[in-house]
Amino acid sequence: MNGTTTLTLGGLLAALLVLVANLHPWYRGGREMKHLAAFGKGFFAAACAAACPGGLLGWAHNHTGGIANGAGQRAGSAATGTTPGSGLTRGQLTGLSATGAVVVVVAVFLVALAYKTAGKTDKRRIVGGFFVGSVFLLTAGVAGALSWLPGALNGAGAGVVGAVQGSGLL
Repeated sequence: MNGTTTLTLGGLLAALLVLVANLHPWYRGGREMKHLAAFGKGFFAAACAAACPGGLLGWAHNHTGGIANGAGQRAGSAATGTTPGSGLTRGQLTGLSATGAVVVVVAVFLVALAYKTAGKTDKRRIVGGFFVGSVFLLTAGVAGALSWLPGALNGAGAGVVGAVQGSGLL
């Protein structure tokens, strides 16, 4: 399967279906924020992966769009008889530096640890959050709304490096 940088309406449909599947039990079950925590962890990991220009995390982010496009295309065509193939305006997070990359790897590693210790339902929610986040971050609107994230990751990484090197501590 090839990676993609353009999301189609079918891909958006697939992400919306996964989002609704995750929000529906939360909405019907008292709307407690702890029920969205697993989904949020996955979404955060996807946002971190979307900031990566390459590597394994960048590869996973780009290939999620291709998976969503194919699945949404089939679901939309089977359900309605139309072909939801129009492309959406592309978006991308840019500007991640080496110090920000350290924070990204640690954050994704923490989500992976949470996945490993989670129950079956929360594992699905983490994966769903990653899928939805990765797909939505291929669009100009969501990527534009989170354009501050690479700078924040870079700043946090610079703070970690400064603390480790003893900058300003003594």
